[in-house]
Amino acid sequence: MIEPYVLGLDEVDETRGAVVGGKGAHLGGLSRIDGVRVPAGFCVTTDAFRRVLAEAPSIGDRLDQLSRLDPADREAIRTLSAEIRRTIEEIAIPRDIETAITRALARLGEQAAYAVRSSATAEDLPTASFAGQQDSYLNVMGPAAVLRHVSRCWASLFTERAVTYRRRNGFDHRKVHMAVVVQRIVDPQAAGVLFTADPVTGNRKVATVDAGFGLGEALVSGLVNPDVFTVRDGEVVARTVATKKRALHSQPTGGTREVAIDPGRQERPALTDAQVVRLVRLGRRIEAHFGRPQDIEWCLVDDGFQIVQARPITTLFPIPAADDQDNHVYVSVGHQQMMTDPMKPLGFSFWQLTAMVAMHEAGGRLFVDVTRRLASPASRAALLDLSGRSDPLIRDALETVLDRDGFVPSLPDAGPGGPPAGGPPAPIETDPAIVTELIERSEASVAALRRDIRAKTGPALFDFLLEAFQEHKRALADPLVLQVIMAGMEATWWLNDKLHEWLGEKNAADTLTLSAPGNITSEMGLALLDVADMIRPHPEVVAFLQSVENEGLQDGSFLDELPKLAGGAEARDAITAYLDRYGMRCVGEIDITRPRWSERPATLVPVILDNVRNFEPGAAERRFEHGRQEAAKKEQDVLARLRALPDGERKADEAKRMIDRVRTFIGYREYPKYGIISRYFVYKQAVLAEAERLVRAGVLAEREDVYYLTFQELHDVVRSHSVDDRLIQRRKDAFRSYHALTPPRVLTSDGEAVNGAYRRADVPAGALVGLPVSAGTVEGRARVILDMAQADLQPGDILVTAYTDPSWSPVFVAITGLVTEVGGLMTHGAVIAREYGLPAVVGVEGATRLIQDGQRIRVHGTDGYIEILP
Repeated sequence: MIEPYVLGLDEVDETRGAVVGGKGAHLGGLSRIDGVRVPAGFCVTTDAFRRVLAEAPSIGDRLDQLSRLDPADREAIRTLSAEIRRTIEEIAIPRDIETAITRALARLGEQAAYAVRSSATAEDLPTASFAGQQDSYLNVMGPAAVLRHVSRCWASLFTERAVTYRRRNGFDHRKVHMAVVVQRIVDPQAAGVLFTADPVTGNRKVATVDAGFGLGEALVSGLVNPDVFTVRDGEVVARTVATKKRALHSQPTGGTREVAIDPGRQERPALTDAQVVRLVRLGRRIEAHFGRPQDIEWCLVDDGFQIVQARPITTLFPIPAADDQDNHVYVSVGHQQMMTDPMKPLGFSFWQLTAMVAMHEAGGRLFVDVTRRLASPASRAALLDLSGRSDPLIRDALETVLDRDGFVPSLPDAGPGGPPAGGPPAPIETDPAIVTELIERSEASVAALRRDIRAKTGPALFDFLLEAFQEHKRALADPLVLQVIMAGMEATWWLNDKLHEWLGEKNAADTLTLSAPGNITSEMGLALLDVADMIRPHPEVVAFLQSVENEGLQDGSFLDELPKLAGGAEARDAITAYLDRYGMRCVGEIDITRPRWSERPATLVPVILDNVRNFEPGAAERRFEHGRQEAAKKEQDVLARLRALPDGERKADEAKRMIDRVRTFIGYREYPKYGIISRYFVYKQAVLAEAERLVRAGVLAEREDVYYLTFQELHDVVRSHSVDDRLIQRRKDAFRSYHALTPPRVLTSDGEAVNGAYRRADVPAGALVGLPVSAGTVEGRARVILDMAQADLQPGDILVTAYTDPSWSPVFVAITGLVTEVGGLMTHGAVIAREYGLPAVVGVEGATRLIQDGQRIRVHGTDGYIEILP
């Protein structure tokens, strides 16, 4: 007889998650693997859960209410979720469901003890494990107790922690259903958890085993510390044996009891090395079956292992796909581009097609394979030197990998993927006209792109874009561009190194580069001060913009309303002129799918209002002139002190040449990115116009669906007028899950995430260490801000954030210091901090977590650390 509400574990596999939930589906799949033993049991299906919910129509209204609650309103969530749980537990289980469950129990043996465990449909997924979010019960005895605990498992779908987890991960409460797994319980000699990849480092070739005596619940609950074994290549390579004073065991009457372990066994390993190796071998078989690393709960019964659960390890950062089985070392692009958020497929594919080196995607981020450059002594030294100057953590991470014998091969030269042919750029004359020429070339190229793309549609548009990408790359590869950028950077390095050697002064170039001319990013920040000057005299406009900010508008509709107000036409014209010049920018701008300021002008409103409140008229010109004068005074001081040294005239002459060089060229460092993003906005507008045509033709459900296709996939859709909606949905789910992953600075093909360390002993105890990128010391209130649109700054505030790309420049004018988790000496945030004279420390691991919003901190921009003040 087929029971509609009960399925045996031997009747299901991992394809039946919608019917038996994630846990049940995985247990069914496990039971089908040769050599894997799973305790006998059955699943109470999601049909039973839906049937029970139908008995209480009021639950639907409460679920709608739950979805509308503010995620931050913990008390309201706690209260409402408790009401839902109470209602579910009070529903009498329908007679036919009760009969199906008791019949299944009879087949297993009614006198047995059972584990009754929740199994939600959004559980044990590759992208979200939901581990520990719902309830499980051990050693449940008798049909009545099993039925009671089945109801409790159904209700546990609405624990506060489960509700919050679903909201955070974008799961609809109405679309998640609960099954229940009922299994005969075993009373093991030992139990624990096996991770088939190292859960800390991500290394896929390393397995770890946590083990303790008795039931595994003792480890999960924290009652005892586990023995920990590390296994690589079939061998235990490390072990930590804990003192285990207690264990949990099943009671004959039901439930569990805590048992004291004999003192003679407390420090004995729960498993022998041979058992650990055998368990890991079993885990590798399970991993191969499911196709990804697994978190496996196991029990040792009479020297045989039984598996009671397996779920994907969702915290591991993915590994870039490779065409071979060789070792590879990858460096994060996001840490260099100041954008470590995940990118959508259209975004990363555009970046891949326009980048100068091959880039590999993993977890929505891009990486460059530097294996061959590390393999050659010459290219290795150059790579490490450049990494050390820009981001010491990347250098340290690379050196950590190099210290592992045999991981990186040894080659006589770099070969493909090595440094550009021809070696370093040739020296260049210090002439401002060179920069002017390069900017004019770039502007002409963008203007030609805008002109030529207008008439392109359909497949012809994509053919045109492929040609445009070649022009894009040609402009980036212009030898003169590289010469100018390197001239400014090398002059900065020279000044810092030599003036420290000759005068004992750290980071002297930071002051010498204040208000350097031609920096498009710093100009962008100052220009928004000028916009504020146009708005400040008009109270009606200020009040209207405050209402726009409070309403959280995202589009530009407010611009059409401005001319109705006194002074509104001038305000609109000022904002529009700013957008004409800088509107292609936005936070995370290397991802073409991110909304630009021209698309969401309201993003700038909070910053404009901060400028109106915090500054006096003419602030932009005064700030720039003040910086220019400070740089000039510093130059005079440095040259005078050098002339007083032995051989001082020569040293002063050399320093003067480098000061002239850095002030001529360092500003251009920001322009190529501006040119890239200008072209990106043109590409994006053309692609979105094509997407709108696809929506009108009924090919796409909505315009932004194109963001979840790569460039080539979108090209194919335009040609065929056919799209795989399931692919788009999978990509949306994957993108949502990528936000929970932290991209490493360096990643190996073994899956190991290597982030490096500063290894410094010259900082006070308790200080947060980072990279000094802009000299000076400042105290102030820390403002921890992750979204520029949420900025609410007061004079004297210090910005603490994850990363700053050029779009953050308008915020820089209102702060007195900067701390970021990501960054390097020549990344955009560092350059602009020096331009504005802001003490700054970047590359501070965990800064936004370790520094609380509103705390007073002291930023040591010269020495590279932050103190949290009482």
